Amino acid sequence: MKKLLTLLFALMLIVSLGGCSSSSGDGESASTDDTPAETVYKIGMVSIGNEEAAYDRNFYMAADAATEVLASKGITVEWKYTYDHPEGDPVAEDNTDFAEEGYLVVFNNSYGMEPAMLTVAPDYPDTFFSGMTNENSQRDNLDNTGNAFPSIYEGRYLAGVAAGMKLNELIENGTITEDEALLGYVGAYPYAEVKSGYTAFYLGAKSVCPSATMIVKFINSWGNPTDEAACAKDLIDNGAWVISQHSDSTTPATTAEANGRFHVGYNVDMSTAELAPNASIISTRIDWTNYFVTVIETLVNGGDKATIQDYKGHGLKDGDVVMTPLNENVAAPGTAEAIAAAKAGIEDGSVKVFDTSTFTVGGAEVTSAMATDTDGDWVPDTNEAIFDGCFNESYFNSAPYFALDIDGITLLN
Repeated sequence: MKKLLTLLFALMLIVSLGGCSSSSGDGESASTDDTPAETVYKIGMVSIGNEEAAYDRNFYMAADAATEVLASKGITVEWKYTYDHPEGDPVAEDNTDFAEEGYLVVFNNSYGMEPAMLTVAPDYPDTFFSGMTNENSQRDNLDNTGNAFPSIYEGRYLAGVAAGMKLNELIENGTITEDEALLGYVGAYPYAEVKSGYTAFYLGAKSVCPSATMIVKFINSWGNPTDEAACAKDLIDNGAWVISQHSDSTTPATTAEANGRFHVGYNVDMSTAELAPNASIISTRIDWTNYFVTVIETLVNGGDKATIQDYKGHGLKDGDVVMTPLNENVAAPGTAEAIAAAKAGIEDGSVKVFDTSTFTVGGAEVTSAMATDTDGDWVPDTNEAIFDGCFNESYFNSAPYFALDIDGITLLN
């Protein structure tokens, strides 16, 4: 009888377990007879770097934030990343693999990836391919490709205000003279994207420190920690007191820290204890959360793909461009107030970052300039960028096209 009872219990247990739900290997939950399966949307990201790079970490933070926002809307997503693939065949292979596995979207997170991405996109119309910080997908004949580039030049301007306030403090306490108010900038490439950023930074500084000038040196790479550090040191050796950057690592910040100079960062907060607590004043960054949510929600809900083919015009006011916390231990007195005033002006339109009355080229005010693409090759026939008293950056498309070399900024290479 005991054996019979044991056998009956075992059979009951098997039947009971057979009715429970389980997770399938593809990340989608299986269902009971009564409960529909939860749809899990697969999202891929091809990364130029990895978790060690400040640039890429900024994207991963946004992906985590977007996952939470989407969950609150009843949309469940699962991310997968590939690493250290800046361009060419590896990028094409990553995009192909994601598409073959049925991913809803593949985000390509850096300039230079788009050509390879576009070789794959025509073959996979059910997957949306995003060339982030790129520009050509909006002009192809595909409805499953898009570009995105929030208006980071607005944040660069605010970062420049912080740098200019620090120069003022150094002048006032006698550390430097007005003629020695020199900024340094580690640039990636001499592309419009980089020129737009460092020009906005300089104009922000000059708005509060009129005697400021700036030197720029390019590393001809989006990111190389060793080269970035050497470049920052060269700028310091040439007399720069505040360093900023359009490069992917944190070594410009740590170099400024090691040399008793000051720094304004990009992508992540670089004023932390392990980086540059005595040097880095503030950073600006693109917060990609809104973009990720917009694209995924549009696709899940069957929205109009045309609305996500060029994500432009999103900046400080929308929360797509943000500033990290101000390092009050390093920032000059009054910096928070100066940044707040400039931010309010940008948001209400009273401050124009590229106001043509605030800069000259060759000693003359600029009255006409055409929008160009990031590396300066594409020049549309009719895209006059100067109107309403300013150069209207990212007005025609999301990718920056400011390519002017203004007075006050000296290129070292």
